[in-house]
Amino acid sequence: TLFRSILPDLIPGGFVDDVVIFGFLFKQISADIDAYRSWKEEKAAITFYEKNGDAYADETLFIDMSDVYERFEVYLKAGDNILDAGCGAGRDSKHFLEKGYDVTIFEALHREGGVLTYGIPEFRLPKSIVKAEIEGVKSLGVKIEKNVIVGNSITVDELIEEGFEAVFIGSGAGLPNFMKIPGENLKGVYSANEFLTRVNLMKAYEKDGDTPIHYGDKVAVVGGGNVAMDAARTALRLGASEVYIIYRRGEAELPARLEEIHHAKEEGVIFKLLTNPTAIIGNDKHWVEAIECVEMELGEPDVSGRRRPQVKKDSKFVMDMDTVIIAIGQSPNPLIKNSTENLDTHNWGGIIVEEETMATSKEMVYAGGDVVSGAATVILAMGAGKIAAKSIDEKLSKK
Repeated sequence: TLFRSILPDLIPGGFVDDVVIFGFLFKQISADIDAYRSWKEEKAAITFYEKNGDAYADETLFIDMSDVYERFEVYLKAGDNILDAGCGAGRDSKHFLEKGYDVTIFEALHREGGVLTYGIPEFRLPKSIVKAEIEGVKSLGVKIEKNVIVGNSITVDELIEEGFEAVFIGSGAGLPNFMKIPGENLKGVYSANEFLTRVNLMKAYEKDGDTPIHYGDKVAVVGGGNVAMDAARTALRLGASEVYIIYRRGEAELPARLEEIHHAKEEGVIFKLLTNPTAIIGNDKHWVEAIECVEMELGEPDVSGRRRPQVKKDSKFVMDMDTVIIAIGQSPNPLIKNSTENLDTHNWGGIIVEEETMATSKEMVYAGGDVVSGAATVILAMGAGKIAAKSIDEKLSKK
């Protein structure tokens, strides 16, 4: 279960069959990253997996399982105190605790784990695994402060004023993007973030729960990435009879991993490709009742290298629908950007860093993961945390 949960991030190149999974299970379960103490070797292993996929399946996996978990929002305190570097990096925490550093993690929600707890569904990443890893981090002496929204409850500048000598921002990309089409404010329209969070964290699948979710009989998920596949498969498990993935390009252009597409099809998700919504239609009570779409065709490649979708003439059609889930990407929440002085960011909201150190434009403030790169993988966030941890340690050791 562990390896099937994490393989999509370790092997992004495509669907992995059971033979490869069992090969990993028996060959890699005892792999210990301590045998590769060189930071450069650790980084090389991560880079190899990202670029070469399952071509490396028969070799040693240079990744400690305690590290293969999504970013926390982490802040680092020094003196006799300091630091953690995000990504659930238990080994990094241990390294710094042994040096006399105190580590404090600030979590925005009421349960630890970030996206691993509230974003990734149980069928992809069992919460028992996440819980065990969190408890392992706690056992090292790491303090976790919940219900703290940095940028609102307290700012980065205020943390520094309170005595934190280094700060690592790993707050992710949790602000959902919308299509800006008519009807997105109707009841029964969700961002994928809200839909998955309410199901995974708030137990919205319980009819008598505090935050029940309306999913309807027919569900449309707009988007073609991994989050869209998670939302579609979750809707099926909630009881929807028909779930559609609506994506404006073709199957070859779907950004989701091949494994995720395979599972979605296997479970009965219907793919409406070369299709783009133009409006969401509601009834007189402002609930979703249909989605209006147009057919698309692919033209010349755009700046991303993918063929640009173009609207087919006279191709408008309407599909009856009860629920619409928008899963077209996320951006970093602007709270930290807007509340932190001298912190340089891209125009899309990501924090600008030096890639070699993950240092930001603000002295002793570092960042990594999706808040820097945009939505990516757990393993890339883990790598960024390791780079930042090493950089912070070197900087403080010179003081």
